[in-house]
Order: sequence, then C-alpha cells, then structure tokens
Amino acid sequence: MKASIEGKIEETVLAAIAEHRLPPGTKLAEQALSDMFSCNRANVRRALASLAAQNVVELIPNRGAFVISPSPKESHDIFQARRAIERMVLETACVAATETDIEKLGQLVAEEQEARITGDQPRTLRLASQFHLHLAEIAGNAVLTRILTDLTMRSALIIGLYDDPEATHCSDGEHGRILDALKARDSERLISEMDAHLAHLEEDLNFDPVKVKPAPLKELLQR
Repeated sequence: MKASIEGKIEETVLAAIAEHRLPPGTKLAEQALSDMFSCNRANVRRALASLAAQNVVELIPNRGAFVISPSPKESHDIFQARRAIERMVLETACVAATETDIEKLGQLVAEEQEARITGDQPRTLRLASQFHLHLAEIAGNAVLTRILTDLTMRSALIIGLYDDPEATHCSDGEHGRILDALKARDSERLISEMDAHLAHLEEDLNFDPVKVKPAPLKELLQR
C-alpha cells in the first residue's frame, strides 16, 4: 500500500470507483481533495496525473479532473478486451495454480457470498475484483496482471454507469463454478465459465440515460 499523500488520494479514489461510490463524470476538485487530505494542491495534482495514466480520470484543460464516462461502444470494447485477457490468464493459471492458490480463491468466493448475503455491496464488489486479479497473479505474468487490473477497474466504472437495478451479476455462483473448473484442471470448461460470466455482466448493462444524484465529493469518497 502506498504511504505518500499522493498514494492515499489515489487509493481512496480507486476504492470509491471500484465500489461504485464515485459515479463516472464526477469532478475531482483539487481544493476539495486538498482540504480532505490536509495537503497542498501539488500533491493532489500528482495523484490525479497518476489516475489519468491509469485511464480512470480524464484531465480537461481549464475545467479540471473528472472520473471517466465510457461510451456504450467503448464499454463493449473493454469487455471484449477483458474476455481476451482473462482467457490468456486462465490458460496459464489452470496449470500453475497450487493448492494454496485454490484455497485462497475459495476463501474469496466464500467471503464474497457472505458479503452479498449481508447486503454489503462495496465489500462484495471489492472481493469480486480480487477474485479475478488473484487468478492473474496465479498466472504469474506481470504484464497481463497490469492490463487486467486496468480493465477490471474500467469494467467497474462501466457497471457503475450502466448498472441495471435488476441485475444479479455474480449472485448465481458464477465465481464458484469458475473455481470448480480450476480445481478440476479443466481448461476448456474454465474458459467457458469465465466467458459466460463476463457475458452475463455485459448483458446486465442498461445503456438508457440515468440521472446521478449529486453529492459532495467528500461524502462520495468516504466509506
């Protein structure tokens, strides 16, 4: 975990995005962030530049920094890219996964299910992302892990923007079925389950315009 002020700002914004507390299009005002983190605006600008490099913040001259708002076309493209990367990850993870790795994935699935039952949506989303990223870590390809981390964050943004209120996402045990295929070392079934899971997430998106209720930035960033 990053210990610097810039790192704390970055991690706070990323967590709020991943947990759908920070809607796409939200302005990340330098002064508000400076006040919230008791730092100067130079610290904030460095943090925002780092977030922009990760494709989660857009810096617009003379207007400021905004959480990105991907279009429907870009959203479909991101899910298409994510499917391709996840397949490559799984091909290696299916062979490389140790019993310890499988045990950790099982723990994440159990904790995710518990969070879902208790209605803890932010924790559910965080654990769901960790499940996918741990699979990438098992594969042991740092480049693929970085790409998937970026795509996972951008997918969270897309779901936050176009989420259908009636969507079920992973509630029907999709991560559990992926884990079962990994335990069986069945790469074909593993990839098929992941493809079905990502297709389900994409199918649950609703591209009809929605209105986001405005709220102070500090309120959006605080858990």
